[in-house]
Amino acid sequence: MRVISGSAKGRPLKAVPGQSTRPTSDKVKEALFSMIGPYFTGGIALDLFAGTGGLSIEALSRGVERAIMVDANPDSIRIIRHNLSITGFTEQTELYRNDAVRAVKALLKRGITVDIVFLDPPYKLHVYDSLIQLLDAGGALNDQAIIVCEHDAELQIALDIDDIQLIRHTVYGDTAITLFRKGGDS
Repeated sequence: MRVISGSAKGRPLKAVPGQSTRPTSDKVKEALFSMIGPYFTGGIALDLFAGTGGLSIEALSRGVERAIMVDANPDSIRIIRHNLSITGFTEQTELYRNDAVRAVKALLKRGITVDIVFLDPPYKLHVYDSLIQLLDAGGALNDQAIIVCEHDAELQIALDIDDIQLIRHTVYGDTAITLFRKGGDS
């Protein structure tokens, strides 16, 4: 597992020991960033099930200005700190040990809005709809914000939120990526 492109290209990332996390493969990560835009000019990313921090670190390497990373697992927090240190992105991140719903509520209280949301929970958790609704209703999504959902290929995520539109769904073996955008495809 490594940073694929950008300022930290090629830096290896540590994985969380054991079976509690499932890091995004380099192949899926590369395809994902090809879909959402290979490089960014600023913006804030929110990673609610950060795991190793790989998705946020890739976004930072490609030009995202800041990342807010959340994970409930203390081992994940330790590994994320290590990965941020070796990639040089510690100063550009906020890292919290918390569950996703509580983290979103804290974000809403602070009035922070984000440009990219990464949702890659354990596959058995089907929390995509409720978290996206909470983010949208609370005003945490900037116009044209992209929401990246990584999930089991057998799961179909169908949102019923007027201003959040499906823009792409792609399957890679047993993993799927579903992309949504606030405001549709414009």
